[in-house]
Amino acid sequence: MKILLITKKFPYPLTEGEPIAINYLAKSLVQCGAEVDLLVMNTSKHFFDPENFPKAQNFFREVHTVSVPNHITLTGAMKSLLAGKSYILDRFKSNEFSRKIAELLSSNKYDAVQMETVYLAHYTNVVRAESKAILSLRTHNVEHRIWERVTSISHNPIKKWYLKNQNRQLREFEVQALNQFDLLIAITQPDMDIFRSLGYAKQGIVAPVGIDLSEYPENEMGADSAKRLCFIGALDWMPNQQGLVWFLERVWQKLSSTNKELQFQIAGKNTPDWVRQKAGESATVHGEVPDAKAFIQGHGILVAPLFSGSGIKIKVLEGMALGRVVITTEIGAEGIPAINGQHLLIANNAEEFERQLNWCFENPAAAAKIGKQARSFIQHSFDLSEIGKQVYTAYKSNLNS
Repeated sequence: MKILLITKKFPYPLTEGEPIAINYLAKSLVQCGAEVDLLVMNTSKHFFDPENFPKAQNFFREVHTVSVPNHITLTGAMKSLLAGKSYILDRFKSNEFSRKIAELLSSNKYDAVQMETVYLAHYTNVVRAESKAILSLRTHNVEHRIWERVTSISHNPIKKWYLKNQNRQLREFEVQALNQFDLLIAITQPDMDIFRSLGYAKQGIVAPVGIDLSEYPENEMGADSAKRLCFIGALDWMPNQQGLVWFLERVWQKLSSTNKELQFQIAGKNTPDWVRQKAGESATVHGEVPDAKAFIQGHGILVAPLFSGSGIKIKVLEGMALGRVVITTEIGAEGIPAINGQHLLIANNAEEFERQLNWCFENPAAAAKIGKQARSFIQHSFDLSEIGKQVYTAYKSNLNS
């Protein structure tokens, strides 16, 4: 089976959710026997030089990239608004990218073309014109739902109005795009249920992000680990920014003032200066770290205070895979059928976060047990090879029908 994987982010470095999700599924499809080619929209916002792609993480037969300038600018946002267009969507339109898709499809006979995220649905007509391959969409989130939640918790009335306008157009695009695909690969069952309610009527499967535990070495929590907290996530993504600022203001400020032994370290790609200022002297802000797994393992508790977003939060899965205690919200745990108090800890407001954290500080052995149980849960519920087989089997079923 030959598959062309079309993405808007390079599947490396493995420091944020989307590249991890792309890389891991490609690995498992290749293990199933597929040949996978990669075409990346190498955007200016998330540019990666393919020359630096390590061989150990390159599971692709061929890698192709097209550079696309898509940095967010105030001028671009205003032009899009005045033209009545969605800036969120227009940033991923590129004539050069269309030509590259057509070129690859005309010179290769692919069995399947898989697009990662609905933003690439701009190019479905190009695929249909050039190929008879199965066309699939792998959704990492219900995109318009993320922006609905971001909008709902925004306090700036101008920003709220702008986001509401953008999200209306995004929702229309997402709904119209769904049935252009032969196969929908949703990352969670709740996401699939939403897509069905929006009118998706064709074949769909749920294939969460798989984890290969051999890539996540076990390292037991030390006696004082429960007093070392961390946050990690791309800090150019608004849901992460909002959640981190909320935690700093509503939880960490109080905790750190009453317990000087506590440590809170923050890591994240593209960390804005204002986040560093917000953290002040009581927390340490590293920016992007060279090894996300080592960073998480250096702490006992991973906090993921997320109040918007959808799909699976991959850093939550990674924290659990590394045997750490993850404290997150119900939204942060969406799509992860873990048991609160057994595999992770749920907190939906400042009082609950404070209570769960204090419990960990006072009961380090019990906290460490949750970390061990979390790792076992990931092994049984998010095995990479099994999830890859599900996707491969769905393609085989389509080819044989």
